[in-house]
Amino acid sequence: MSLSLDAEALYLQLRNGVRQLLAAEGMADAVLVGVWSGGAWLAERLQRDLGLATPHGVISSLLHRDDFGARGLASGTDPTHLPFSVDGRPILLIDDVLHTGRTIRAVINELFDFGRPSSVTLAVLVDRGGRQLPIEAAYAAARIVLPPLQKLALARGEGGRFQFSVKES
Repeated sequence: MSLSLDAEALYLQLRNGVRQLLAAEGMADAVLVGVWSGGAWLAERLQRDLGLATPHGVISSLLHRDDFGARGLASGTDPTHLPFSVDGRPILLIDDVLHTGRTIRAVINELFDFGRPSSVTLAVLVDRGGRQLPIEAAYAAARIVLPPLQKLALARGEGGRFQFSVKES
């Protein structure tokens, strides 16, 4: 199967969707938190492109994954970095690809280790279906279907431009 997704075009859609989410009631004090690594790249660029004053945060699923026992600390450190208090604050969680929902469950657990946000809203570049948990994005720039053994991966190339690749797992 050949899949062609224009990651840069989808980023522009995501940017517009995030702008709308941030303008919604109750989101005036919201901060962006990107899921390591693709979501963190997106949050970084969104923060800059939208001119948001508060720096974005980065959150990892590493320590709360349900397969942690099998995977361990792959990189040796947890890249979570939240340069603000999450207590009582709306969080706009950004990820590149939503699939089973297990990574999002893990990052929400990690997020609550740092405090209790007033709300958590999810925006993703691509929702590829295949959910195993009841997790849904408030905004997805694209919705696609891939066979279970294929993985959609976001990469950041020269000049910060985004591109996708499809790999067999």
